[in-house]
Amino acid sequence: MLANKTPPDLRRYRFRRIPVRLLVPNVITLLALCAGLTAIRMAIEGRIELALGAIVFAAFLDGIDGRVARMIKGQSRFGAELDSLADFVNFGVAPALILYFWQLHELSNGGWIAAMIFAISGSLRLARFNATMDDPDKPVFAANYFTGVPAPAGAICVLLPMYLVLVGLPQLPATVTALYTLGIGFLMVSRLPVFSGKNIGAKVQREMVLPVFVLVVLFIAVLISYPWHLLSVCAVVYLALLPLGWISYRKQEAKANLSSGSAANVVAANFNPAADESGERPTRLN
Repeated sequence: MLANKTPPDLRRYRFRRIPVRLLVPNVITLLALCAGLTAIRMAIEGRIELALGAIVFAAFLDGIDGRVARMIKGQSRFGAELDSLADFVNFGVAPALILYFWQLHELSNGGWIAAMIFAISGSLRLARFNATMDDPDKPVFAANYFTGVPAPAGAICVLLPMYLVLVGLPQLPATVTALYTLGIGFLMVSRLPVFSGKNIGAKVQREMVLPVFVLVVLFIAVLISYPWHLLSVCAVVYLALLPLGWISYRKQEAKANLSSGSAANVVAANFNPAADESGERPTRLN
């Protein structure tokens, strides 16, 4: 009978237990992925409202999985990679296919190209985000901004033509929908600074707790009662406020450049090469 030659350390590594806190965020991400895949199925079957609802549900889960991971300290490299894969399916592939099955197929190859470009834009957006996440040259204030429209927001906004039809407005021509889809894809891969909102809700003042509860309940109630009206308003307002993110970023950038320039001037003013050569100390600041 052959002896087990596996080193003891390797056996212990293989059967090492994983904390439950590392599994919870990944389960939420998998639920979001299931919602995105279900949205594709609903679109193929022509159940558009259910498809849109699945995308919104996936966006909600995507918004909480990262926060849950940070709250319970359940971040992991595996979870980050899984989240990127789920985002590509949920907010790149699924919205593109929903739009194609809904209207873009009327343009034949042109509609498919528009849907494909949007999906590719989503993948490029996520790849750039992962590549620049740990950029050491990024200024401190840049952590409050995304580069380009994030994938979940892009998915919610690109479906605006469908919301408008469900509200009761006339359906836009397929060409207009295709151009709008391309425009949202361009915003996703652009260098436009966009508010990240990561610091919103991190801490709530004690006197604001109850009003926040009321606002959350009100938002959920309106979303359930008038989903397409609310999503239409949110998409339009979000797109209209994008220039404010660019203006704010430029102001922060100018302020940071001014501060660094002032610091450089102070250092230059205190550096006296002649004094250094003669062995004398440079003059001090008053």
